[in-house]
Amino acid sequence: MDNIQVKSSAFKHNEEIPKKYSCDGKDINPELQFANVPSGTETLVLIMDDPDAPGGTFIHWVVWNIDPSSGIKENSVPGVQGANSFGKSSYGGPCPPSGTHRYFFRVYALDTKLNKNEGTTKKEIEKALEGHVIGKGELMGTYRRK
Repeated sequence: MDNIQVKSSAFKHNEEIPKKYSCDGKDINPELQFANVPSGTETLVLIMDDPDAPGGTFIHWVVWNIDPSSGIKENSVPGVQGANSFGKSSYGGPCPPSGTHRYFFRVYALDTKLNKNEGTTKKEIEKALEGHVIGKGELMGTYRRK
């Protein structure tokens, strides 16, 4: 499976996500760039979550039908948005109750478009991905409230 490179001008892999993108700042999504997207990719899916949350994995952003030829601009809606753990269909920035948490931006290249409505859950999107993923990659950033 192809390995998509996921980068951001805001932070590097395994480094701290700037406050601007958290609940302590503007709570907007960082800009993301993708390289090595496999040929034949129809759309991209992005899932951002926090596996270190006290109650289990906390979902911050679910977006699908992203144009594979472009990245994701800062403070944008690049596709159809699913439900996050804040109870909204939008980006929700890092906001850990205590300590330093890891935030994974996982990108999946699909050979199809997903016919799902806004507000669809991460679980439903992951089920829809089955048999259609032709590449993937991730970027991980950390955040600690000061």
